[in-house]
Amino acid sequence: MDVTRSRKLLGIYLNDHLAAAAAGVALARRLARGHRGSDEQARLARLADDVAADRGALLEIITSLGLPVRRYKSMAMAVAERAGRAKLNGGLVRRSPLSDVVELEAMTLAVQGKRAGWRTLLTVADREPELDTARLRQLQARADEQLAVLERLRQDAVRAAFGEASAAEPAASPTP
Repeated sequence: MDVTRSRKLLGIYLNDHLAAAAAGVALARRLARGHRGSDEQARLARLADDVAADRGALLEIITSLGLPVRRYKSMAMAVAERAGRAKLNGGLVRRSPLSDVVELEAMTLAVQGKRAGWRTLLTVADREPELDTARLRQLQARADEQLAVLERLRQDAVRAAFGEASAAEPAASPTP
C-alpha cells in the first residue's frame, strides 16, 4: 500500500476514534454525575478525568502526525450519545439500577476500543516516527487500569440491580 493511501486511512481511523472518544467523555461524565454522594463518586470522577485526558492525548497525536481533525464526526457521535440516554429500562421517574449496568458496560466497550486504538498505533509506530511509543504504552496501561475499575463497578451494579451473584457464577475478569 502506498504511503499516501496509508496516511489517509490512518487519518480516517484516528478521527473515528476521536469521535468515539467524545462520546466516551460524555458518558463517563454522566456516570460520575449520576453517582454524586455515593461511594463510587471519586472513582467515577477520576475515570471521567482520565477519559477526557485520553481524548486530549489522541487529539495531540493527530496533530503531531499532521493529520486533519474532522470535527463533524465528533458532533455526530455526541448526538448519538445523547440519543442513547433515552432507553427504557424500568425507571421513568428516577434512575433505574439497570442504567448503571448498561452504562458501565457501554463504557467498558468504549475503553476496550480505545485500548485497541493505542495498540494499533504501537503497531504502525515504525512507519510513523512522530508517534511516541513510550506515551502510547502509558495510555494503554491507563486503559487497562480503567477496565479494572469499570469491571469492579459493573459487578457492583449487577449485584445492586439483580441481587447478589450465586456462588456458581464466577466473577469475570476484563479481557485486554
